[in-house]
Amino acid sequence: MTDDATRIDPIPENETSAAAPAAPAGAIPPEELDRLTDDIIAALKTVYDPEIPADIYELGLIYRIDISDDRYITIDMTLTAPGCPVAGEMPGWVETAVLNVPGVSGCKVVMTFDPPWDQSRMSDEARVALDMW
Repeated sequence: MTDDATRIDPIPENETSAAAPAAPAGAIPPEELDRLTDDIIAALKTVYDPEIPADIYELGLIYRIDISDDRYITIDMTLTAPGCPVAGEMPGWVETAVLNVPGVSGCKVVMTFDPPWDQSRMSDEARVALDMW
């Protein structure tokens, strides 16, 4: 990550986060960053794995979101399994969803399988949707 990027790491609900560091000079104003972050997460929540009735954000497939000062978004994500039938298509779905967010200048989706996804990354909302209590 470069010095001119803001990083958002989705945190499992059973963990807590430390206070966010102060924004560097020239960074996106905090109010705009909050709006952009909320809008990106909302866009990610519109993308579903066709085999699972929960969105990719709540499933914990989004590992990292970087927002650069020029509003270019880089997303590290994974799949529930490396052999997922939509592995070749899903990054494009994510990119399209994020590019529709007002103010985003561009988007790159990076697929990773390190660490491998497991059910502990799912939110309570996803667990309810999948009846995994």
